[in-house]
Amino acid sequence: MPPNTDTVLYEKRDRVAWITLNRPEAMNALNPEISLGIKEGIDEATADDDVLVVVLIGNGGRAFCAGMDLKWRAQEDAAGGTDMSGDDVGPGTGLDAVGQCPKPVIAAIDGYALAGGMQLSNRCDMRIATRKSRFGMPEARRALAAVGVEDTPELFTTAGEAAWILLTGGHMTAERAYQNGLVQVLVEDRDELIQAAEDLAGEVKLCAPLAIRAIKETLRTKRNMPAPNPGQTELDKLSELTAEVKEVNNNSEDRLEGPLAFAEKRDPNWKNR
Repeated sequence: MPPNTDTVLYEKRDRVAWITLNRPEAMNALNPEISLGIKEGIDEATADDDVLVVVLIGNGGRAFCAGMDLKWRAQEDAAGGTDMSGDDVGPGTGLDAVGQCPKPVIAAIDGYALAGGMQLSNRCDMRIATRKSRFGMPEARRALAAVGVEDTPELFTTAGEAAWILLTGGHMTAERAYQNGLVQVLVEDRDELIQAAEDLAGEVKLCAPLAIRAIKETLRTKRNMPAPNPGQTELDKLSELTAEVKEVNNNSEDRLEGPLAFAEKRDPNWKNR
């Protein structure tokens, strides 16, 4: 079912699920309610076979997401804290849901993407940003050890850029993020942002859904892959862990339809089977 909260909006159009963070008065900061709403939105999109792509965007124009709600965090600390190891919903709930989504997720960023907000955009597969957008991991300035240390470096073209954003706590411009590989599409304003997200989603929709699923699973597995067995290369390990999802695609009707449509000079008719 769609998110059961006004802080996250869910809309499906043209086979794209739009999940909107709707807490502009708090710069879309992450608290349990909005985090659970993100998870519910991702779950809805995942379960809907008619959805091929997800777009994650923030309302308000000031921020995509400003990270964890520190006012909520301070209240929790004063009350004894939230047990993140149990069943409690915390800021990481939404991040994990986005990172585990089997369908492509596009982050449409207009404004600040800071701390957990940048981590949220990092969990998406691709990022589009307006020129006014700013990225940052200021956790060290709040005596917090950023969990983004694990997944941020691989998104930049150089280790130095990743180190800069993690070790200084400073803000990176959208232009700099684009030049260094974090952002894939750079646009002028919000109208262009929405159009660019629709265009990018349209490019993904041209591809066979089962092939996209296999590719996403491979990318996700590589990111979280355990150490290879003795005598086994990383490539061998990756092939072993993703063999099943690739086999589903290779034995599908769509696998035959792709080359046939190319040979017949027509658009493919994907059946997702």
